[in-house]
Amino acid sequence: MSARLIKEGIYSVGAVDWNERHFHGHTYVTKRGVTYNSYLIIDDKITLIDTVRKGFEKEFIDNIKSVVDPSKIDAVIINHIEPDHSGAFPEILKLCPDANFYGTEKAKQGLFKYYGVTAKNWTSVKFGQNINIGKRTLEFIDVPMVHWPDSMFTYSAYDKALFSNDGFGQHYATDKLFDDEADFAVLMEESQKYYANILWPFNGLVASKLAAIQKLNLPLELVLPSHGLIWRKHISAIFQKYLYWSSHSCQNKVAIVYETMWQSTEKMARKILEGIMSEGVEAALFDVTKNDRTDISSYMLDAKGWVFGSSTHDGEMLPAIAGFLCFLKGSKAKGRKAFAFGSYGWSGEAAKEIENTASGVASFEPPVKAVFNPSQEELQKCFEAGKEFAKKIKSAE
Repeated sequence: MSARLIKEGIYSVGAVDWNERHFHGHTYVTKRGVTYNSYLIIDDKITLIDTVRKGFEKEFIDNIKSVVDPSKIDAVIINHIEPDHSGAFPEILKLCPDANFYGTEKAKQGLFKYYGVTAKNWTSVKFGQNINIGKRTLEFIDVPMVHWPDSMFTYSAYDKALFSNDGFGQHYATDKLFDDEADFAVLMEESQKYYANILWPFNGLVASKLAAIQKLNLPLELVLPSHGLIWRKHISAIFQKYLYWSSHSCQNKVAIVYETMWQSTEKMARKILEGIMSEGVEAALFDVTKNDRTDISSYMLDAKGWVFGSSTHDGEMLPAIAGFLCFLKGSKAKGRKAFAFGSYGWSGEAAKEIENTASGVASFEPPVKAVFNPSQEELQKCFEAGKEFAKKIKSAE
């Protein structure tokens, strides 16, 4: 896709990866593809903000060339060094070796570790520092661990524009450029999925940085992330969502996540679901072997209740649910209620293993177990457990 004008003097020069279906290795399923956004500012000093993933260098450079000779770039701002944003750094370094490069000190160290090269003219910047490029003064806002130690935002008061890198992003490949050109429901779905799978573990830091940015009282007409669409109409909506998610806020809904061997645990899961729904509480069922954890964690992000199930096999819970719970521990979630369930043949350790693994991110009610194929009496106990759990979810408002 060619360079596109965002507003006077600012161009989108990144790349769209229509076919990427796995991000961060295979930890994030990107059903709608990915974009690698980069921004070119034409001012007295021509400035590039971020680059693209390796493999998209030619498209990226061609986009720049359609606007300006890359050798004329005076300043390059590296908001974040993760390879999906810095993959073309070595190429840019070759094309404009005399340009001034700006990023955090952590960014400088990380770029050298990744690529074995460094910029001749590098300035390590901190919160509140700025550079003047003509009509514009670009201010730097370091946001360490949102979501890497090197991360920062860049703000242009002249354009009322925040270049937010991984903040406010979505994995959403589209021919559209702005938030109001796309389906709002899809945009917010992808934004929630992105937050749940990228930023959830850093809730405290996200909340503190949002508070710091709000204190700056920056006029905002554009928020330009490095993934997905540019925000111009729904800036308030996405900021409110970030405040909501980062505060560990939850809705009265329950995620039931399980793995089953001979469908006995699945029968239990379905009865628990019925019990929860009988109290008018929203719930969803996820077999971890049939649903990717990207979607599961997105649903769980603002769910007040979590229910986990597994058959017991060789004295342990099954491997897929075990892997999911290890992943979930990294969320550092707070305020969730949970209980474990599952079928077994001999000793039934899976429920206790679930509790031990996820105890750091949820408080557990007593487990529900069934021997082999659950009887009608045991299934009724599952229904009642779901019903009582839903009551507790509602009473915790």
